[in-house]
Amino acid sequence: MTGNGFAQHRAALREGRYVRVVNYHNTPESMADALRHELAGYAASFDSVTLEHLDAFYATGRWPLERPGFIPVFYEGYLNNATVAAPICDELGLVAWFPIITRFLDCPVPEQRAFAEAHDITLVEEELSRDRLAMTWDDVAEIGQRHVVVPHTGSHEEIGRVRTAEDVEREIVRPRRDVERATGREAPAFVWLRGTEYGTSPVQDGWVRDTGYRYQISNTMIQRIA
Repeated sequence: MTGNGFAQHRAALREGRYVRVVNYHNTPESMADALRHELAGYAASFDSVTLEHLDAFYATGRWPLERPGFIPVFYEGYLNNATVAAPICDELGLVAWFPIITRFLDCPVPEQRAFAEAHDITLVEEELSRDRLAMTWDDVAEIGQRHVVVPHTGSHEEIGRVRTAEDVEREIVRPRRDVERATGREAPAFVWLRGTEYGTSPVQDGWVRDTGYRYQISNTMIQRIA
């Protein structure tokens, strides 16, 4: 829709040619019933959007679904995203996107709480007594068979703090390699901390593009990287 005027956007909304993206973070067991109820409501009104649907739209300009699209997005790589959110999406036939902080998963279990607190990863009270807070790479491999797993940087990093070749390797390049190794599939998209959009900085944009990502997810859009 980028580049269209207000009239075109209004027509698209009226005709159901849009995607509803809903962002989640922690999904502890205590909210499983509420999450299931909410997602079931979306499943009743929207069509689940797959990566193939997005690719087809950007390739042809034609919307491939009969109803508006829906994408649930579960951020950070919390263990409860794997144990609670993913199974609920499976029950409802929804394809979800999981942007994961790869170094959170790599962090030794006894150090995960400290890592989370140092990297702006919010934890919920009911899980603080648990050993593991992040999903495992085996969880990523399992989720990646039905859903889309992408890097949310290596360390939950802001765009302006990635400046050196070492930063690029740690936050952009290695996370893609690690996700693809775990899932056996392409990691097609990248997400910065705070949802910075593509086009904000030519330097960082170039690093993301050169790494091979095809999409960038921001707070307001899913952008196709030329």
